[in-house]
Amino acid sequence: MQKIILVAGARPNFVKIAPLWRAFSKYENVETVLVHTGQHYDDTMSRVFFEDLGLPQPQYNLDVRSGTHAKQTAAIMSGFDDVIAQVNPDDVVVTGDVNSTFACAIVAVKLGVRTSHIEAGLRSFDRSMPEEINRIATDAISDLLFVSEKSGMQNLKKEGVADEKVHFVGNVMIDSMAFAQPSIENSGVLTDLELENQVYALVTIHRPSNVDDFERFKNVVDWLFELSRQITLIFPMHPRSLSQFNKLMKEKAPHSDPGSRLRIIPPQRYVDFQRLLKSAKFVITDSGGLQEESTWLGVPCVTLRKNTERPVTIEKGTNILAGENLVMANNAVQDCLNRKVHTGELPDLWDGLAARRIAKILVRR
Repeated sequence: MQKIILVAGARPNFVKIAPLWRAFSKYENVETVLVHTGQHYDDTMSRVFFEDLGLPQPQYNLDVRSGTHAKQTAAIMSGFDDVIAQVNPDDVVVTGDVNSTFACAIVAVKLGVRTSHIEAGLRSFDRSMPEEINRIATDAISDLLFVSEKSGMQNLKKEGVADEKVHFVGNVMIDSMAFAQPSIENSGVLTDLELENQVYALVTIHRPSNVDDFERFKNVVDWLFELSRQITLIFPMHPRSLSQFNKLMKEKAPHSDPGSRLRIIPPQRYVDFQRLLKSAKFVITDSGGLQEESTWLGVPCVTLRKNTERPVTIEKGTNILAGENLVMANNAVQDCLNRKVHTGELPDLWDGLAARRIAKILVRR
């Protein structure tokens, strides 16, 4: 039996490992072991994702929870070292760019276990982002690199990575979206939130560049309140953002403008969030994955970041990079409201079959 460990730690990882688990499960000579590092541990950030994506409960949960980057990474490395000793795997597969990705990759590589990085080669070229450091480091040490868009191929070539290590396979996140479409259509979230037949936009803001600087976050929230006088805004608020939002609301009386339609809701399970996204007029975000998901659905996306590691979503998709300039962001939103944006096209190999391609490469014959 070929033993393959799939690592997940944070919400985006679950979406990416689900199609891999299904693809590997079709091979009789493969034993797939799921490891949850516990980097995200709230039910709406973790457990319900396993349910929505058809994943079994992980065989191992390291339960590392929150902490500084150093402490969290160290705790994951220590726990994962014990897992490898028990499982003795042939392969370790990591996805994305969170601390769990790099921590588990470096442990596996040092123990001589073949290590694969899914979503390799993505670069924002902004080293102030912790995710960028994780991407670069994980790509540098991994044995096999599976790329979701052609910019990843170009970046790895510029970095001197050998061609035989790199495989352009498409986007596993799209595999999950395609798989979950029936459940997404059956979600009752629009009814629950009284949004059926309503026009609204979806908001997700959680990155340090928009949230940790209190003045910047205040400006973003003030803009959202103003924008919500034109269109209902649904904001499933990440814990990082909620903490700052609560501080902001203590500093001044809660917004009492009767024309404001900014609705703060808890983080949503996967199928409910995807239903909200699918029916939105547009989305405002700083998320990487949401740039991809909105492109696949043809939903206009305004990204509040100076850069993106997913340039194909701009070149071919629906993504508009607004930078940190809220005037520019507002202009992009007005274009969305006035239907002056295009619906984009699908990037190459975003066809729901990426995990199958990866399995054909990884599984021994």
